[in-house]
Amino acid sequence: MRMSATLIAAASALALAAPLHAKTIEVAAGDGAQGRLQEALILAEPGDTVQLGAGRFVLTDGLSLDVNGVTVRGAGMDASVLDFTGQKGAGEGLLVTSDDVTLRDFAVENTKGDGIKSKGADNVVYYRIRVTWTGGPKETNGAYGIYPVSSTGVLVDGCKVSGASDAGIYVGQSKAITVRYNYVEQSVAGIEIENSRDALVTGNLVTRNTGGILVFDLPNLPVMGGGNTRISGNLVVGNDTPNFAPKGNIVAGVPRGTGIMVMANDGVWIRANHLANNPTGHVLVVSYPKPFTDKTYNPLPRNIVVEENAYVGGGDEPQLPGAAPLLAALGGRLPPVVWDGIGPQMPFVTNGKAFLSLGIPGPDVGMAEAKPGLVKDDKARTLPTPTAPFGAPAALDSRARP
Repeated sequence: MRMSATLIAAASALALAAPLHAKTIEVAAGDGAQGRLQEALILAEPGDTVQLGAGRFVLTDGLSLDVNGVTVRGAGMDASVLDFTGQKGAGEGLLVTSDDVTLRDFAVENTKGDGIKSKGADNVVYYRIRVTWTGGPKETNGAYGIYPVSSTGVLVDGCKVSGASDAGIYVGQSKAITVRYNYVEQSVAGIEIENSRDALVTGNLVTRNTGGILVFDLPNLPVMGGGNTRISGNLVVGNDTPNFAPKGNIVAGVPRGTGIMVMANDGVWIRANHLANNPTGHVLVVSYPKPFTDKTYNPLPRNIVVEENAYVGGGDEPQLPGAAPLLAALGGRLPPVVWDGIGPQMPFVTNGKAFLSLGIPGPDVGMAEAKPGLVKDDKARTLPTPTAPFGAPAALDSRARP
């Protein structure tokens, strides 16, 4: 039987792509773990697996990986622990700068800086990773737990993060992103999608953070124009930790008790989430509040859809300026959706539900000049249409399985 030219070409391409001598490099915990593990990450070749044994790896410096197509795999997020309690530098625990990398089944504890950062790393997978600062919420904790930035193709799946002084899971300046089935607690922001496009945030449990899920677009960054993000099927519950971000950080302004917050973004779908007992409010839609010089930047939220969510409690202790009279007028609880009111028109759809507009005239105007009031979204309007598929490439799923 003769093979077609197309089949022959496909077989040749697969043969060239597959590593010829993929191997497993085993690294055990114990004395000299720092040097042995970093050496394994340097000597690994595309297709190789660096296998971490069970136990605690006591490390005093950050690790780095810059080889494409490598898997770093532990014995489980509670079994293989990279312990950075004695870290001498202020950098991240692990820095990845290569493509097609899979990180799975291990833990990172007590880094001085970020837990794990991948930069410019396309098609990166974080699977069943735990990043923790064991001393609880502190300003001196590292900023980000899991931190992919400047990437195309990101999957963060089944991870657990606690104690980050900025965001537990942060994806920035990237596209084609899936953040799913993660558990994030006691961080300032649970999950943050910033200056990124085509993100799917689904099936996560975010609780006991300052704010649960944030979708921000900020000025003066190398990648602008965040949007086209779907937030669906998440449990956003009891986010009531006081804000412990260092002063000056953008998330230092997130009110304690925020469920989902959208700032200056375009095209965000907030659907079929369960939001409960978030004291400030379940959904906040706001403009960027600070002066900026970037002429390409739009500080207003646009095309936001908030519908078919379940709301329980919340809004009874809003950490918003001038909220006390509002709370009294509304019977002791703010509505589930709050808009700052800045901008010439309503930026979102709430499927016929009433929401609260704070009626702030502009970003430089205080609450003293605000004219808050309930607004009923009862006008027929066309829902925004997604501009591209949400989420990471389907091919990444095969790397996030046992």
